[in-house]
Amino acid sequence: MKKFNIPSFYRSPLIQKVKEFRKQQDPKRRDFAPSVLNYGRIKYYIPRHFGFCYGVENAIEIAFKAIDENPNKNIFLLSQMIHNPEVNKDLEERGIRFLQDTYGNTLIPFSELKDNDVIIIPAFGAPLEILETIKRQNIQTYFYDTTCPFVERVWKKAEQLGKQDYTIIIHGKYQHEETRATFSRSKQYNQSVIIRDIQEAQRLEPYILEQKTQEEFEEEFKNKFSEGFNIHQHFNRIGVINQTTMLATETEEISEYLKQVMIKKFGDKNINEHFADTHDTLCYATNENQTSVMHLLNSDADLAIVVGGYNSSNTSHLVELLQTKFPCYFIASSREILSEHRIRHFDLHSKQIKETENFLPQKYEIKVILTGGASCPDALLEEVIQRLNELLKVEEEESVDVLK
Repeated sequence: MKKFNIPSFYRSPLIQKVKEFRKQQDPKRRDFAPSVLNYGRIKYYIPRHFGFCYGVENAIEIAFKAIDENPNKNIFLLSQMIHNPEVNKDLEERGIRFLQDTYGNTLIPFSELKDNDVIIIPAFGAPLEILETIKRQNIQTYFYDTTCPFVERVWKKAEQLGKQDYTIIIHGKYQHEETRATFSRSKQYNQSVIIRDIQEAQRLEPYILEQKTQEEFEEEFKNKFSEGFNIHQHFNRIGVINQTTMLATETEEISEYLKQVMIKKFGDKNINEHFADTHDTLCYATNENQTSVMHLLNSDADLAIVVGGYNSSNTSHLVELLQTKFPCYFIASSREILSEHRIRHFDLHSKQIKETENFLPQKYEIKVILTGGASCPDALLEEVIQRLNELLKVEEEESVDVLK
């Protein structure tokens, strides 16, 4: 796999030591057993795969290249490059400004762009409508495109499905940048619908089976389908693609569920004429990270800490998996660990920041699951380790092993 030129301050000698150990122990990356970073009193269970993925490293390399190559120009990010507050803050401190927020709301009007300004397209990609709006300014704007290659692969699958006259079902969060970028393309290829989860897939069933009306569909899925969508015409051939950072298992569940709905409607004899096999739209990093976390669910850990941006889709899904078994604390950085007794963290259910007392168990030996999302620098994980070790007055040298 390609090596990227990532600033050293995002790296971590400690985390790199863990990665190198696993690379030597498992060069083919097939062993999903967690790593153990052992300090005696405290052990950190670290999943086999975590942190910066290919697409994020690619985006960071391009963004810093844009800064280096344009010292006297205005540089704008179309929106957050990745969903990590530390990385985005760092880019802002280097002079980059955001044209939009993460939901597509305008922060700086496109009309203020001038000749020779530079725009960086985020790793999620950008909706075609926005790119066309910028081009209509009739100015010489220079683009640096950091779109993840795995997102572009989903776009190609959407194009392939559309050309084969399949309606495109997108599993994604409607307001997420990547989903908006994907939808802007898929609806050019063929009719498209966005669904958030298996519950929305189930709500789609009566429309596929024509048990509910067009008017009900338009009300229930308002703003989530392409113009001209007709439930009587466009649910005869369907294929599922996804926002690459969703739960891989849920995309598979949705795909299998909708396949069974199509079998109910058309029978299974010629199901391939009505339902497309699209399993290859799943992102490898999302899949690996989630599988690695699932291998931790049977461990004897006391708690889990997940580091990442609170608006990060792939990170939130790691939290969802871990909190089924452990007390799980979703934090942006080590600064959220206020003391050995108190932690400030993001609650996925209430979407609020909260503080929890006595988050560490009241015993001498503690086992902590520690991981980060695909947009989380390794350095942030090392800072969490240093913070906990300092609070617990851990002085032993670390050792690395594989959890048996």
